Amino acid sequence: MFKEWNDQAEQMFSQMVEWRRYLHQNPELSFQEVETPKMIASILESYGIEVHTGVGGRGVIGRIYGEKPGKTIALRADFDALPIQDEKEVEYKSTVPGVMHACGHDGHTATLLAVAKILSENKHLIAGNVVLIHQHAEELFPGGAISMIEDGCLEDVDVVFGTHLSSSAPLGTFAYRSGYSMASADSFEIKIIGKGGHGSSPHETVDSIAIGAQLVSQLQHVVSRRVDPQKSAVLSVGSFHAGNANNVIADSAVITGTVRTFDEEVRVYVENELKNIVKGVCQACHANYKITYQNGYPAVYNHEEEVEIFKKVIPASLGEGMLIETPPIMGAEDFAYYLLNKPGMFYHTGARNEEIGASYPHHHPKFNFDERAMIYAAKSLLSLVYHYAAVNKEEKVIEPA
Repeated sequence: MFKEWNDQAEQMFSQMVEWRRYLHQNPELSFQEVETPKMIASILESYGIEVHTGVGGRGVIGRIYGEKPGKTIALRADFDALPIQDEKEVEYKSTVPGVMHACGHDGHTATLLAVAKILSENKHLIAGNVVLIHQHAEELFPGGAISMIEDGCLEDVDVVFGTHLSSSAPLGTFAYRSGYSMASADSFEIKIIGKGGHGSSPHETVDSIAIGAQLVSQLQHVVSRRVDPQKSAVLSVGSFHAGNANNVIADSAVITGTVRTFDEEVRVYVENELKNIVKGVCQACHANYKITYQNGYPAVYNHEEEVEIFKKVIPASLGEGMLIETPPIMGAEDFAYYLLNKPGMFYHTGARNEEIGASYPHHHPKFNFDERAMIYAAKSLLSLVYHYAAVNKEEKVIEPA
């Protein structure tokens, strides 16, 4: 039975490409998505799928009900774009100045739409239900996942899966990690409030730039000297703005940065240490300060049982040698919220192909992916649905293709 689903995924390739390229030409920024959710809803409705729009703001949910009772499996795809100018020379280049799909979300959407069609045509073979989560605003905190969850997108869901097309992994592979696979992403802004004055009279000032320089140096000690070296953390200063003249001591300075961790205790510890350092340095230098610390997406934690199922299902359905176990990465994803609420996993589908220029990193102006990766992504999601919701409940792992 699953071989037929595989064949249908391959037959949907040209349609997936058409959808993907339309979305690529017509990208919409996070929390500004209007036409994209309309398109998704229209396509799902044309397949006879129950559709809910405006979920958590701009999200779209499709529900497919199998003809027999069973588990409910949720599959998620995001559809927002980034504020980046598209520099690729392709026929489907973005038509919106300064906005492009530079992370593969157009491919995620096209893939899940194809999966939706295949499952809707085979619901008589499904024991259980499938929830199709088309999520808005993954790229911009607070993200769309948390609001969609609050609006009930995971109601009655037993397990949730998501995949991300990756230009870092070769076409035809799947990169995964059990446990923590992606980091939490926090941000901070430190405003140093000193006392300005003439550059020739520093004794009459409280030099915000000198204080800021000390802070940048001291903050590097948090990870290198205060966090257990067996636990990962990153604290990076991304900007330092102060002053506008060479002979004036600036009265204020602003420093911004990001903190990435996996372990929640380390996350809290780094935040507290940062605040303590700022307080100590500023007080010692007679300056005031203001800290804005924002806890962003939590770390992505893949549940062990679901990862073990994934490790059996993919080789059985798609062939051996396709799985790559990777170290955790410091990138962040709001899919983490789904995994805080339900068991499941998030994995990467290889989409790198240097021969066609699909090798630039995500969020790069020339980012692209080998579109055949959508076939692999679709097959992997279908194989997971088959495992959990095949009519033949005796099947623990699907038969080889």
